[in-house]
Amino acid sequence: MDLDAIYEKIIEKIEPTKVFRNEPMSKHTSFKTGGNADFFIKPTNVEEIQYLIELSKNEKIPLTIMGNGTNLLVKDGGVRGIVIKANLQNVEVEKANDEVVITAGAGVPLTKISKMAKENSATGLEFAVGIPGSLGGAVRMNAGAYGSEMKEVVATTTFIDYDGNVKKISNKQHEFEYRNSVFSKIDGVILETQLKLPIGNKEQIEHTMQENTKSRIEKQPMDKPNAGSTFKRGNGFITAKLIDECGLKGYQIGVAKVSTKHAGFIVNDGGAKAKYILELSNHIKQEVNKKFNVDLELEIQVIGEE
Repeated sequence: MDLDAIYEKIIEKIEPTKVFRNEPMSKHTSFKTGGNADFFIKPTNVEEIQYLIELSKNEKIPLTIMGNGTNLLVKDGGVRGIVIKANLQNVEVEKANDEVVITAGAGVPLTKISKMAKENSATGLEFAVGIPGSLGGAVRMNAGAYGSEMKEVVATTTFIDYDGNVKKISNKQHEFEYRNSVFSKIDGVILETQLKLPIGNKEQIEHTMQENTKSRIEKQPMDKPNAGSTFKRGNGFITAKLIDECGLKGYQIGVAKVSTKHAGFIVNDGGAKAKYILELSNHIKQEVNKKFNVDLELEIQVIGEE
């Protein structure tokens, strides 16, 4: 792969200020770790994304799509080819008699949208306050908290498939599941999502958001780099409780550490390599399986080369 030649092709259509070569992925993930991407690109419109998809196919360059990097672990060898972080920041709010419709670009922070909903007395997104991801990433993984999920508020999503076609899907076509959606099965770049929210009591919405924020601060290790819950919720068991009962709270490999505040989180305690975060997650899985005969499944997404 001639990276210089590929770079020249990229900047034929995309401003060099949006294109980063040999970019440390540690700058773009909440874990603050990971190797370099050959090309890290922040397109701001549909045409640029279509061009990058076409370039990837024509030149046989690997293509990786990411959101805000808050549920992502990049391996220490980095990511070959092109990494796209779509910087789509459009937001539109429409009020009808009994509902609020918010249409927003994939790059808009989910917390920002939840606060906009509150300002318009729209209920249903209280759970999202404090979730650090982007709207696109939240839709892709059906993000949720406090008993609610994105599937309850998403109306439609517009995306580009890997043939360059712009498509729109309904809520049902998202095939939402626990921390999953159709976007783990199909290749595509989410452009924007329309959310439909009923009108509620603004004071109650504010109160719920304050309680959720307080709970998040009290229970989660927000002072250390992490990617949220490391493992998926269990069927009939509380994952963090099992990890705690294995005596693993505070256990560490290198400076990758099981949070002493919440055993469901692995934190980067200062310059941890992705290798050690993965080793620690594997150790946790082994110990929980040995003690409880339960197979834990990673919730975080892992990409890149060793």
